[in-house]
Amino acid sequence: MRKNIVSKDKMKMRQMKNYTFILAEKNEAAIKIAEALDDYGKPVKKGKAVPYYHIKHEGKEIIIASALGHLYTIAPEERNRSIYPVFNVAWTPKFLVERKAKRTKDWLSEISQIASGATEFISGTDYDIEGEVIGYTILKYTCNEKEKSAKRMKFSTLTAEDLRNAYQNSMPHLDFHLAEAGETRHIVDFLWGVNLSRMLTCATEKWSKKYITLSTGRVQGPVLKILAKREEDIHSFVPTPFWQIFSKMEVEGIVHDVEYEKAKITRKDDADKIVETCSGKTGIVIDVIIRKFEQTPPTPFDLGTLQAEAYRYFGYTPSQTLRIAERLYLDALISYPRTGSQKIPPSIDAYKILNNLGKELKYRELTNFLLKKEKLEPTQGTRIDTAHPAIYPTGNLPARKLSSQEERIFDLIARRFMAIFGEASQKESMIAKIDVEGYTFILHGKRTVKKGWLMFYEPFVEINDNMPSVKKGEKVSVKEIHCEEKTTQPPPRYNPSSLLKLMDENNIGTKATRAEIIDTLYKRGYIEEKGIVVTELGYGIIETLEKYCPKILSIEFTRDLEEKMEKIEKGDKSKEEVLEEAINQLKPILEEAKEKEEDIGKNINQYAKIAFLQSRIVGNCPTCDTGKLVILHSRKTGKRFIGCTNYQNGCRTSFPLPQRPYVVKPASALCKLCGWPVVIVKSDGKRPWRLCLRPDCPSKKRRG
Repeated sequence: MRKNIVSKDKMKMRQMKNYTFILAEKNEAAIKIAEALDDYGKPVKKGKAVPYYHIKHEGKEIIIASALGHLYTIAPEERNRSIYPVFNVAWTPKFLVERKAKRTKDWLSEISQIASGATEFISGTDYDIEGEVIGYTILKYTCNEKEKSAKRMKFSTLTAEDLRNAYQNSMPHLDFHLAEAGETRHIVDFLWGVNLSRMLTCATEKWSKKYITLSTGRVQGPVLKILAKREEDIHSFVPTPFWQIFSKMEVEGIVHDVEYEKAKITRKDDADKIVETCSGKTGIVIDVIIRKFEQTPPTPFDLGTLQAEAYRYFGYTPSQTLRIAERLYLDALISYPRTGSQKIPPSIDAYKILNNLGKELKYRELTNFLLKKEKLEPTQGTRIDTAHPAIYPTGNLPARKLSSQEERIFDLIARRFMAIFGEASQKESMIAKIDVEGYTFILHGKRTVKKGWLMFYEPFVEINDNMPSVKKGEKVSVKEIHCEEKTTQPPPRYNPSSLLKLMDENNIGTKATRAEIIDTLYKRGYIEEKGIVVTELGYGIIETLEKYCPKILSIEFTRDLEEKMEKIEKGDKSKEEVLEEAINQLKPILEEAKEKEEDIGKNINQYAKIAFLQSRIVGNCPTCDTGKLVILHSRKTGKRFIGCTNYQNGCRTSFPLPQRPYVVKPASALCKLCGWPVVIVKSDGKRPWRLCLRPDCPSKKRRG
């Protein structure tokens, strides 16, 4: 017979009474809070599977524990995935709904045990819409409705000073407007996502008798439509030819690249005539215009601009940048990254931060320069976030060795912070007009007169000074001149960074969810590549939704819902009002879709078949020339390999492939060394590599 064994920690917990319970969002934050508040700076760690911390602060007993992100999730009362519409939903422990969330069961049990003896409750989760929901749901459902009496710590960094201040000046209650807005957003997004996704999946499964995971949602659909529209614009674009003239001209012994005054010439005859007339001739400088201008320092980072800069300089996707920034925040190296603010408030001690950054040798000269200023006034942006300031370094230096990615993002944030306190850079631009046989050419030049803020941000800005010394009336000799035929280009594809910016400008999604939505579109196979290409399946989803329920693809419709939810934060609308409106809008869409379920399934299935085939085709068969090499699975062994589609006609060409857990997909280009088809092999945590199918390809010798 098994005995009930209760841990010593739990026994002691049951005996403890009259203590304060602080709930953090993550364990790293719980540790920081405990270390900041403990009278001796040495909190006692308890618990094994679920750690928590026992401290004394000014004679008061405090227990600090963390959530594990969201411990509750919105779930429908109807769990059968083939049934829709569903509108009856409730907050449910995550471990009851998601297989990967089994660990959260222990967390809820431990928090419930801790709460049983506490007499004061404080929410110390991240102060944003998601953090407020996490704290609210745990205090309500796990701590016996203590959300009504709990206090709220509000902080933007995990430095000891900020945490002590947040504790001493705790808000008397949770931000109920923020919690209600977050709860509404979760419910609305869930209702739209689960119902529309079930509709697509069920319709496709009924038609094809095969299960395919499909999804769409309130934000996902409109974003995919934007991408599909850009794809259509690219494919329907008709290029037109034009000619450009390039020349090299010598001024006082120095040869410069000089442009013809017209960027585009529409007739080749005209271009040829200019080249013929000016070749080998001497021109004269007829005008020199020098313009002085200033470049103001950049604004402080909000999350969107940080993600854009990180993509621009390092190629990091928005979700990558957010994950890296969150790690830096949990290490108390930067302020809270999920912010929409571009303002640094006066309460932030810039002198102290710069002085601490100067302890790092590579920043010392720059910080010393700024610290000599009588007053530090940052350049401010226009965006305001009432919860948090712009992203800034705390002044703490890393206590551990940062990864190369973390180092880059930290350096970017540190230099941006220094740059906002710099002076405007002063520059000069020059346009010299040169007449050659009646034709006007332009010589451009520029130079930096004063670096100003550029000296702090220089690794991330290019200073290409090339100011030629030319004067009006000088003679110029044409050393080389030719014309090149070019064509007009279609609009550029979106990349994750430019798409994120577009979503921000159109108020689609939130700063915390936009990167996740882009990731979902990739995971579902609706889009691919960095220069985003919509797949056949993505087209199928959009075409189907436009045909049978176009309203859910409307940007205006999504923006309207977004604005209504923002009004809840301000107290101008109630949760009940917004939910009622959202459900009333969704019901007729689903009713109409249900009637056309067969057509929807048939439509999507056509695209799904094409997408599935395309995802398996590696290239042309090098043996028979007429077949296609495709990724196949053996019925006998279950192993995958590559075979030719002409197998029935006698072609036995086949190649082995790496097996699971490796992921294998066709490459978009042939092998550069031998011209054979290539596959891309991926594995978790490792860089993808290209595998040429040719057994004796030189690339394999290199790898060996």
